[in-house]
Amino acid sequence: PIGEISASPSFLFLWVGNSKGLEEGRQLLSKWGFRRAEDIVWIKTNHEQYEDKRKELNTSIERVVDNEESVFVSTKEHCLMGIKGTVRRNQDGHIIHTNIDTDVIIAEEPPHVTWKPDELYHIIEHFCLGRRRLELFGEDHNIRKGWLTLGSSLTSSNFNKEKYFSNFDMESECLVGSTADIEELRPKSPPRKVPIISPSSIPSIPIPMPMPIPIQSIPLNNSTSIGRGQIFSS
Repeated sequence: PIGEISASPSFLFLWVGNSKGLEEGRQLLSKWGFRRAEDIVWIKTNHEQYEDKRKELNTSIERVVDNEESVFVSTKEHCLMGIKGTVRRNQDGHIIHTNIDTDVIIAEEPPHVTWKPDELYHIIEHFCLGRRRLELFGEDHNIRKGWLTLGSSLTSSNFNKEKYFSNFDMESECLVGSTADIEELRPKSPPRKVPIISPSSIPSIPIPMPMPIPIQSIPLNNSTSIGRGQIFSS
């Protein structure tokens, strides 16, 4: 259903953990019609603190050490960003604002495994100017202004279908919009360089001269005939 309800262009941010989840996440993006474009890394500054706490709470040992194939203690998680459709950094400033945030989040790990850093919301909202924002598998703490949150763990709902869709009656209302002042201040992507070819860089290709046609003289007679490479005259 994600591939069916997502517009073109659109963006998908998918938490995949690390290790094996990276490859599985790429496969899932492809299945939904997205191509992987970025990899945001969340570095946990207090990983050891909650590692001991999870052991006390009998949290799965696989969750603590990531998986049996890990040879290092994992202190990070990955969030893959996929793009559906065509987006041009230098031309589609009404859809995306690039060069604002980095691809690294440095934040403490929340006490609950399912909680993710709020900094990801900031990255998404700075980058994408779309107003139709959907979060799946959300919990009560994920409810956020400007987002539609879906999840089996939600304890309440204030969703009104008519009111929600009335926000997007016109195509122009699907974007946050921008102003000349914002466009002047935000970082711009460098224009794509067009290679300049100088005459000296063009390789010279020798052109073979045509072979001369041999002319053979014969004694004059009363007949004339022409053959390849030879001229007969009378």
